[in-house]
Amino acid sequence: QVLLLESGGGSVQTGGSLRLSCKFAGFPKDSWSTGWFRQAPGKEREGVAAIDSDGRIRYADSVKDRFTISRDSATNTVYLQMNNLKPEDTAMYLCAADRTTMGAVEYLRLRPSIEGDWGRGTQVTVSS
Repeated sequence: QVLLLESGGGSVQTGGSLRLSCKFAGFPKDSWSTGWFRQAPGKEREGVAAIDSDGRIRYADSVKDRFTISRDSATNTVYLQMNNLKPEDTAMYLCAADRTTMGAVEYLRLRPSIEGDWGRGTQVTVSS
């Protein structure tokens, strides 16, 4: 079981920045993928950014050129730097990490609909 703890959310105005962190424990040593997902009230969970064990990265079109996902293998932490935030980015942000053969592209697309292990999330609110 992978334990996940997200942090870094908050309230900002349009154009602001936040950096989310997801620290995980019990992470597999072999093939894996991890990523950030979000769910706004009344909407389905969607993929934001994913990174796999080969270092491949995938972003949702809506966040390209604004968000950056990165990982620190030494501390088992995955980050999401969010710049130029917009009101439509308002959501609960959750991270996930799995031992999987899915690369970043598939993981970003398919993981939202898989139960698995999820962190509790961190709320991001962007006001206009």
